[in-house]
Amino acid sequence: MPAVSDAVWSERGTTPDAIEAALRALLTERHSENRVLQPARVLNMVAFVESEYSGEIANRLRGVGRYHASRLVVLSYDPARTRLDAHASVAAAAEGDAKSAGDIVLLHETVIVELGDRHLDDLLTIADPLVVSDLPTLLWSPHGHPDAVRTLMPLAQAMLLDSVDELGRSQIGQHEAIDRANTLSDHLYVVDLAWLRSTPWRERIAATFDPPALRGELDRISSIAIRHHPDSTVAGMLLIGWLASRLGWRLSPLQQAEGDVLSGAAQAAARQDEIALRLQAAPEQLVRGLAGLSIETASGIHLRLDRGTGGLRAYQRDGEGREHEWTILGASRGEAGILGEGIRQALLRDPTYRPALQAAQQMLP
Repeated sequence: MPAVSDAVWSERGTTPDAIEAALRALLTERHSENRVLQPARVLNMVAFVESEYSGEIANRLRGVGRYHASRLVVLSYDPARTRLDAHASVAAAAEGDAKSAGDIVLLHETVIVELGDRHLDDLLTIADPLVVSDLPTLLWSPHGHPDAVRTLMPLAQAMLLDSVDELGRSQIGQHEAIDRANTLSDHLYVVDLAWLRSTPWRERIAATFDPPALRGELDRISSIAIRHHPDSTVAGMLLIGWLASRLGWRLSPLQQAEGDVLSGAAQAAARQDEIALRLQAAPEQLVRGLAGLSIETASGIHLRLDRGTGGLRAYQRDGEGREHEWTILGASRGEAGILGEGIRQALLRDPTYRPALQAAQQMLP
């Protein structure tokens, strides 16, 4: 977000109460300016990050556009640190963002607290005064640290995670990623970036079978094949889990086939024949997420989606052999767009993620 003349404060060897008082003073300072300023009051975000990667995380958060949290609390962790230091800023949107001179300009607050091992037992005490009460709070720990997450969970209503970061490429990692997301979902609303990366693909599938004449084809799906980034196996499982949970399929564990291929089958409730499932790594893909998707039905309909420049490249063949190809522009939002959407999703509720996650758990090899 573009900003002008931030009000800033910092202190070495500080306390949570001193940080909270400094934030109030910064807001008072901004209100004294000759502009119509108003603190954004929508969402807190608490990020527990390793200090050596704090610059990378800051860059990622700067790229989320208008989906900034109203108050961002960064707990920057260095195990060797013994002193509690803090930096705070209150930034107003750039003047050009206001449509007229009398428009309200929103203020966004950022607090960075530098802490170490000796502060972990007091982590909740440190963070609690720094979040705005009565606002929902999103918790994010991009480098893992499950103990810190458990300590901070009482503050939060939503948890941001990325199953791709959690898992690596091993089957053990896949189990851990899906199991952890399921466990967290018992306590918080989980926003999974791996799930959000599949949004354009799920939207296209839904749009394909939405016309009344084609809805019956959902019960005739005969095969699904997905290609994905080598680290994004769980993203493919979640997409199949989404279809399975919506269409009432029974799933069983996938089996390791040749190379980086997982294969298996689903059973529809009203059919005798099985639905063939295939997940294949695409080493040529450089970005996380899906690379391609193919769905076929028993009546000859074929839908294929491939990642391409500027969006998804779509191919569809109907039951009579007529073919159509086109590009779905703007389907890819990039990692900054995915993170921004993840922050926005903390204020929403997607009822389809948890059933898809539970279905994906059934497919784990």
